[in-house]
Parts: sequence; structure tokens; C-alpha cells
Amino acid sequence: MNKHSSLSKGSLIERATEIYDFSAALQGRAAPAVEVPADEPMPPVVEVARPVTPDAGHRAPDWRGPVQSIDRITLGENGWLMPDGPVTAISEEFRLLKRDLLAQLGDDPRGNRVLVCSAHSGEGKSFCAINLALSLAAEKDREILLVDADFGKPGIPEALGLTSGPGLMDAIVDPSIAIEDCVIRTDIPSLAVLPAGQRSNNDTEYLASARTEMLLSRLTEGRPDRIILFDSPPLLVASAGAVLASHAAIALLVVRADQTSESALRDAAGMLKAAGKVQLLLNGVTFSATGRRFGSYYGKGSDDA
Repeated sequence: MNKHSSLSKGSLIERATEIYDFSAALQGRAAPAVEVPADEPMPPVVEVARPVTPDAGHRAPDWRGPVQSIDRITLGENGWLMPDGPVTAISEEFRLLKRDLLAQLGDDPRGNRVLVCSAHSGEGKSFCAINLALSLAAEKDREILLVDADFGKPGIPEALGLTSGPGLMDAIVDPSIAIEDCVIRTDIPSLAVLPAGQRSNNDTEYLASARTEMLLSRLTEGRPDRIILFDSPPLLVASAGAVLASHAAIALLVVRADQTSESALRDAAGMLKAAGKVQLLLNGVTFSATGRRFGSYYGKGSDDA
């Protein structure tokens, strides 16, 4: 029997804490100090921009990018949620997750911004980001913007069958580009996608700039119904993920059952201290058909979620 098969209560956030000692990770029992040779310079310290308070009464402009259709065949082939599709075990799991998030958003000056990240690649970060965006887009009074922020290996637009174009990094680097023009509107009225844009050699420094915070505020200020989801690069692979955390009210750290190690978790959690809140999101766990809340009801004993 899988050692995680007895898990049956709570959301994917709550059940992750049954497997990982997350409290210890957040307290900084992470990586030991690394000795740097005397002739090797220390990496530069990146100063993180503080949240910008929007002007009272200002309302973020409508998104003005092209309207494109999401490829439903691709969604089905990849096991992602289907808009207006039948209720499944995995759709119920993401319903629980989004209810958790919606209850927490709104108290942070960074607004409704959620970072979906992981320690390494292959742990289901993009899978969770896309499914969470699709689930949130089913809400009747919300606008969801899924941001492809994995600048080294962007892939969100292509994964949804969309044609990518200028994106977040282009708008940060070039003040003449209006970020709302870069947003791809989809045939799901409440869901839009912002591509990563052209990669820069200074991604981390641009993300830490005051201009980035200004652009993110421009997307949402005066629009409490808007939620931004960032699909981050892996935290232990690229430094941009840690800086993105400073712009997020909540960071969801995806951990894959039987794959993500405690040491990787602690190292990754240590890079998320600038986020408003940090929570684990369990992915790839196997449940027994008799113990799982939704598995037996919908005819599935295990899910990748």
C-alpha cells in the first residue's frame, strides 16, 4: 500500500502537512551555510520592490489583447479540467483548493495575487496552475489572469492551444508597451493568459524593480474581482521565482508525493519568505477508493492532483 493511501481529510493544502514538516521548513531549518572561496565573489543582493498603493478611485483598464480559443482536445488529453465538463474527483479537489484561497485573499496589500511554484521541475507546478485557473474561472463574479512567469521555459499559452506574443517581460523592459495589450483573452470569458514575453539576461533584476509592481497594480487596482496566478520557474533552478514571491499575497508550493524530498522542501520554502503567506499544495498522491472523499463517489480511486 502506498504510504499516503490513508489520507482522506481536508484539502490538498491541508493534507500536504500530514506528509511534510512544513512548519520546520518555514522556520528556516533549511540549507546549511555554503562556504564561498575567497577568490569567488558573492552574488549581488537583489532589493525587492515594496507594494505600490494604488490611487483611490483608479480602475484597472480592460484587457485588450486578442481573443483566442482554448484547445479543448488538448485539455482532455492532458487530464486538465474541462470548462463546463462533468464533475470529477479532480475537479472537486480543485474546488476545495479555490475555496481555501478565496477565503484568504483580500487582506494583503499585494491584492489577489497567487504564486504557484515548486522546488524542481516535474513536480506538477504548471498542471496545478492551469487546473486552478480553470477552476477559478468557473466562478461567476471573477476574472482570472494566468501569467506564464517561467521565463526560461515558458509554455502556458502553447499548453492551452493559444498563440503566444508579447508578454510580461516585454512590458517591464519597454515602457512603450501597454501590459493590458499583451493579455490574451480566451473564449472562456472569465479566463485570460499573459505570456512570459522575451527572456532577458536580467529577469530577476527587472522583476524586483518598482516598474514590475506598478504594472501588476495596473492590472488589478480597483478591480477586486480580478485574481492573478503566476506559474513560476522552479525555485531551486532560477532566482526569479523567489523575487516573484515578493509580489504575491499567497505562494502555493507544489510538492509531489514520493518525489519531493524534505531537504528540497526546506530549501524552497526558505526562498519564499517575501510572500504574504506560504502553503503547501500536494500533488500526485494516491488514495484508497474506500478512504478518499471523492474517489469512490466519482468512480476513481486515485488522481494526480
